[in-house]
Amino acid sequence: MSKQITFDHSAADFLVGKQLPLLAESLQAARDDAYADVELLRSGQEIPDAKQPLDSGFIDLPQRLLAGEDGLLESMLSSAKTLQEQIDSLVVLGIGGSYMGLRALFEALCDPYHNELLREQRGDVPKLYFEGNNLDNDTMNSLLGLLKSQCQNPKELLERWGIVVISKSGGTLETAAAFRVFRNALEEYYGADSEEACKFVIPVTGEEGKLRDLSKSLGYETTFPIPDGVGGRFSVFTAVGLFPAAVLGMDITAMLQGAADITETCRTKPLGENPVLDYIAVNHLLERDHGMDMRVLSTWGNRLEAAGFWYDQLLAESLGKAERGATPLTVVNTRDLHSRGQQHQEGKRDRVINNLVIEEFASDNVSLPEMPADQDQDQLNRIAGKS
Repeated sequence: MSKQITFDHSAADFLVGKQLPLLAESLQAARDDAYADVELLRSGQEIPDAKQPLDSGFIDLPQRLLAGEDGLLESMLSSAKTLQEQIDSLVVLGIGGSYMGLRALFEALCDPYHNELLREQRGDVPKLYFEGNNLDNDTMNSLLGLLKSQCQNPKELLERWGIVVISKSGGTLETAAAFRVFRNALEEYYGADSEEACKFVIPVTGEEGKLRDLSKSLGYETTFPIPDGVGGRFSVFTAVGLFPAAVLGMDITAMLQGAADITETCRTKPLGENPVLDYIAVNHLLERDHGMDMRVLSTWGNRLEAAGFWYDQLLAESLGKAERGATPLTVVNTRDLHSRGQQHQEGKRDRVINNLVIEEFASDNVSLPEMPADQDQDQLNRIAGKS
């Protein structure tokens, strides 16, 4: 089993410690109901109106992909390796759940300056650019200009680029508009009727819809599905997140195994031994009983900021309904101690701060050098040698 996330709520126990055991029965019943929805979705039975839309298909998806369902994992890995070896720049078009999860993976798992590195320093994988996540004239123009200036000979690997376009319906304005613009640029570069103009576009979309129809019309060789029963914000463990991640060289099998493991922990472990239920319980009680309806995810390290943005979407779209739901906010420390820290520590007592930390950095520690005494005006020699 993979090493799992833990949740230490001891700092809040003076407020919620007595209430936690009282919540256990109802919380575990809600958990069991969620897993019963998975079984209902798989059963083929008619879904009651009260449960529509039933988007619990993401819960057991990692296990099913690891078990070989539809050969999809193997197909993604094979196609990703092929594309990886044929282009040096990948443009991913998507918005919301078709963007946030992958961005979180990219920023957390790839080098912070991935696109600045030489190809061999990147592990022989492409650079990654995001578009189609906003209607912004200048960023779109800038990326088009960058591709045009860096890619002038389509026969050279380092000057080839491709597109992964992600939209379940194909009708989302931001992504559809961006796809039309970048598809036009790609066809101008390779030739509209060229093999490259077809094989360097990978749509990830629903089994039906505008993008699926367009893909068939244009004859794109490789497409991947977004399964029914999986809401956009939960789609990172479909081809939405997994295929581009694999192109970037991430170990998507290990990611799926980690997801499967924590899912099993959530399903089987009781409150007190279950970081998922513990997290839900503590934050719920602080909101219900103490008015803490601002939920701050305090990420320690720049590489987790995009994970926080994704979390913001997960919380806001899942719980922000019927005039209810906590308001999510992501901060990065120690950076935001110098901007939001004052308010968080001395402002209105309406927020719970969950600190997200990692045990070890991905690279060697940077140590603070000791300087000669006559150069210690900043008085940092007192902590010289520390990371």
